Amino acid sequence: MIPVAEAQARLLALASPLHSQIVPLDQAAGRYLTTDIVAGRSQPAADLSAMDGYAIRFADLPGPVTIIGESAAGRPYSGTIAAKQAVRIFTGAHLPDGADTILVQEDASVEGDRLLLVGEGPGTVGRHIRRAGGDFRQGDKLLAHGRLLTPGAVAAAAMGGFGQLAVGGVPKIKIIASGDELMPPGEPCDVAHIPSSNNVMLAAMLKSLPCAAHDAGIVADDLTKLTAAFADSADYDIVVTSGGASVGDHDLVQAALVAAGAEIDFWRVAMRPGKPMMAGRIGQTLVLGLPGNPSSAFVTAFLFLLPIVRHLAGSTSPLSTTQIGRISTAMPCGGIRAEYLRARVEGNEIMPFSKQDSGMVKPLTEANALLIREANAPPLNAGDEAQYLAL
Repeated sequence: MIPVAEAQARLLALASPLHSQIVPLDQAAGRYLTTDIVAGRSQPAADLSAMDGYAIRFADLPGPVTIIGESAAGRPYSGTIAAKQAVRIFTGAHLPDGADTILVQEDASVEGDRLLLVGEGPGTVGRHIRRAGGDFRQGDKLLAHGRLLTPGAVAAAAMGGFGQLAVGGVPKIKIIASGDELMPPGEPCDVAHIPSSNNVMLAAMLKSLPCAAHDAGIVADDLTKLTAAFADSADYDIVVTSGGASVGDHDLVQAALVAAGAEIDFWRVAMRPGKPMMAGRIGQTLVLGLPGNPSSAFVTAFLFLLPIVRHLAGSTSPLSTTQIGRISTAMPCGGIRAEYLRARVEGNEIMPFSKQDSGMVKPLTEANALLIREANAPPLNAGDEAQYLAL
């Protein structure tokens, strides 16, 4: 068995990120940047009003002053404000030359073109002005290579002058479930069979990532059929299986992979649940063999499948970041394998579930974290700090 961190590093080293693509900005959200984004313009490009009101010279308050024009967004006032003059201005409009303060309209009294301060006023010179370059300046790095393009990041790219971006590719993934006991979801099951839940679960886990997942269904515990399913994978970047990865007489995944020409890089990871996890390659296609028990498949997919998809799609930080909380209950010494316990985190409190059987599905409906217990971890008292991964 190898440690989790070593297994993750070896998996990521098996493949390089896919070639980047240039896409329009409206198609870039949810993808990973493959270049740094440097602002091509400053924002704002000029001093702007942050409020509806009047552009004035602070020294002229409390007035009266004469209103000589108007400045609106997209239609700036072209002249210059002199002493005892003001310009009607709206939020987002350019500050006219000569003005240094905005008097908000709630503090102003207007009769014809005569303006007078009647409220508290701006208080200090420069109030309610968005200064040029206050958000960012031309030449500033807006977005770093490898980051996920969120809606806010797309907005920043647009404001920085970009209409298209270079993003990572979209990995193609083939999902296979192995097991004679499996039936398609929704089909009647007798006592010898169970619904196949892993395929739909893995596809759901991949929904949030830039990838194209294909559910190839259930393959029986038959060496010939499994070998054929793996051999027919050249069009995919990743093939992920669940079930049949252990050492029983009917666990044929590893033998079928080898028969299909795979080179196994590692098999069995020092973790619970998920020890039978394996990884390798068939030609240029990555292969992940996950355990069949639902919780084991979920945990290993979270720790291995999702990171390798992020890596191929261009992320420079594909692994989930650990967080610190305080355990709600005492925990005994850890075992010889690292444990990833389904848990609920509320505020700063980590509450591990009492039932951790890897065959159970219901705990996954309530878990929002994996409590990490390193191999041979010392005992914990309630209130002690512990590490977890947010799901």
